[in-house]
Formats: sequence, C-alpha cells, structure tokens
Amino acid sequence: MPLAMISEGSKAVLRSIEAGRGLRGRLAALGLVPGVEVMVLRNDGGPFVLAVNNARVCLGRGMAMKIEVD
Repeated sequence: MPLAMISEGSKAVLRSIEAGRGLRGRLAALGLVPGVEVMVLRNDGGPFVLAVNNARVCLGRGMAMKIEVD
C-alpha cells in the first residue's frame, strides 16, 4: 500500500521505494530506508508530514505514492 494512503496518527513500516536512483538516494538521506518505522503526522491534502527517527519529514504526494509500506 502506498504511504500516501495511510491515515493520520497511524504507524507503518517502509517496505520499498518504487522510484529511480535519484529519489531513492534523496529519501535515504532523510532516513527513509526499507525497514524503518514511520508515523504519519499529517495527511489532509496539503504537504504529507511524517515522523521518522525523531525527525519530521515533509513529502509531496507524488513521492509518498512511490513509497510502499505495510
């Protein structure tokens, strides 16, 4: 399921990133790597905000749709 479909306040484990090498590297620099647990802080149509490793990360909807979670 894409990360963008997870509701606010829910936790999920990142499984894979279905994107090119550039985006995968950029997300890895933000701490978004397979196996990491994330918590969705905001998913209301604006920027997608999540917590990962005690940090807040803002993503665009397109990026969030390329991240597969469980």
